[in-house]
Amino acid sequence: MTRDEVLRIVEKNDIDIIRLWFPDILGHMKGFAIPRTELEGAMDHGMGFDGSSIEGFARIHESDLMAVPDPNTFVLMPEQLDSSRAAAMFCDLLTTDGKPYAGDPRGVLKRNLAKIAEQGMVFNVGPEIEFFYFKSSETPEILDHS
Repeated sequence: MTRDEVLRIVEKNDIDIIRLWFPDILGHMKGFAIPRTELEGAMDHGMGFDGSSIEGFARIHESDLMAVPDPNTFVLMPEQLDSSRAAAMFCDLLTTDGKPYAGDPRGVLKRNLAKIAEQGMVFNVGPEIEFFYFKSSETPEILDHS
């Protein structure tokens, strides 16, 4: 999805709030919300935030970071009880001089995927769904051994 497609969908669906998400170094979701009026600027230049407030991120003297929304991750959120609409996007994290932030887990993944691709390999992942049948919730006796 492109920047312009995201802007059109937000306008068409009367989206009020856009949630900007990114994982911290431990994989926990972090983020903040912006109003629709700030979306275009966020997509063009990023939104500044204090990286020192995120555990494991920047030290206080290098704390200013930019969250740049990735339009390919755009998703409409379910309608809220008050009928308001929101959307969300994952962000790439940059330093204030526009360079990729070394502590951005998404950036680390992208760099490693690029290295793998340079070697002619492909990285595939998928869920492995497992479940067990128990006799009861009080007695964890397995009923199905397949």
